[in-house]
Amino acid sequence: MLDQKLSLVLPAHNEADNIEAVVCRGMSVLPKIVSDYEIIVVDDGSSDTTPSIADQLAAKHANVKVVHHPENRGYGAALTSGFAKASGGLIMFMDADRQFDIADITALAPYVPHYDIIAGYRIRRQDPLYRKVYGKLFGLVAWALFGLHMHDIDCAFKIYRADLLKNLTLTAPGALINTEMLARSTRRGATVSQVGVRHYPRLAGQSSGGSPRVVFRAMGETVRLWLALRKEEAADPDVAGEQRQQRSIAVAGISFAIAIIVGIVLRLRQRSR
Repeated sequence: MLDQKLSLVLPAHNEADNIEAVVCRGMSVLPKIVSDYEIIVVDDGSSDTTPSIADQLAAKHANVKVVHHPENRGYGAALTSGFAKASGGLIMFMDADRQFDIADITALAPYVPHYDIIAGYRIRRQDPLYRKVYGKLFGLVAWALFGLHMHDIDCAFKIYRADLLKNLTLTAPGALINTEMLARSTRRGATVSQVGVRHYPRLAGQSSGGSPRVVFRAMGETVRLWLALRKEEAADPDVAGEQRQQRSIAVAGISFAIAIIVGIVLRLRQRSR
């Protein structure tokens, strides 16, 4: 058992059919893994009964807290709100769609004393083909632009040291939040361990992660983040000019890859219907 308090952040948008099961599963598993815990549900402008279910759970269980966004602000904004509310020395986040099982925290827990970030990766991703292809392509973009060597950069099953996470200035409101957290953390010298976790088919609700709107938004966020980090690097005398030049060369090829991602994703999405 880890002698620390863990804050589990669950971003939720229209997850009325899933949120109670996910929270209850967390309350069953976490007491066996950590000495103290809290579960923070972030209702990101849901239009179903997610808000009322979350409030009912919080009223019945002292370990459950709820943050409400009056309007949908995006995945990154939901995580950021949850992180701000967290009081544990460890912060974990996981999707609220039941495609992960919190019990797989047992695979990550042994690495917590030795690493700043423990990042899960989906061993057999249970998503449509177009989302798998998009994930692989985006992983290449993250490697070339940000130097991140990750098996599954967007896997929503990660544990961070809270003091590290709370000192990051996070700006991505949407799907790029995972990349931003990792890029900013590793630039501070944070250590990362990657651990395989199980992934399950979605049983209820509807995912919007592969929609054209989300894809286009992620592309725009990627460009903005790269420009912001490049500006910060240019102002940092410790960053070698040669490294910046290599990144610029990589951008030429990767920019073309980004341009064709949407076309590939949309075509595969149409075929998978």
